[in-house]
Amino acid sequence: MFAALLRLIALSFILLFTAWIIPGIRISSFPSAILASVVIACINAFIKPILMFLTLPINILTLGISILFINALLFLFVAYLVPGVQIENFQSAFLGAIVLSILSIGISWI
Repeated sequence: MFAALLRLIALSFILLFTAWIIPGIRISSFPSAILASVVIACINAFIKPILMFLTLPINILTLGISILFINALLFLFVAYLVPGVQIENFQSAFLGAIVLSILSIGISWI
């Protein structure tokens, strides 16, 4: 339980850092970042595996590059669902998803 809470808080800080370095991404407050972290965790647990399975032939043909686009679309979906999180365009979502993915690797070690 403590590890899950620690991961959630770490992901919230990573989201705030991503919004700070990527132009076009805005997070209004820390509670919005926590809510976005919960939504990202739920999407990664339930929706992303289904999308990965459905797009498996495309992933094989593009050698996994299409996963970056799926992550960007899911990041846009999070911004649509969570009040206080705004993403201006797909380019911002794409760069934000890359930064978020790279920095989230460290969370899995917690």
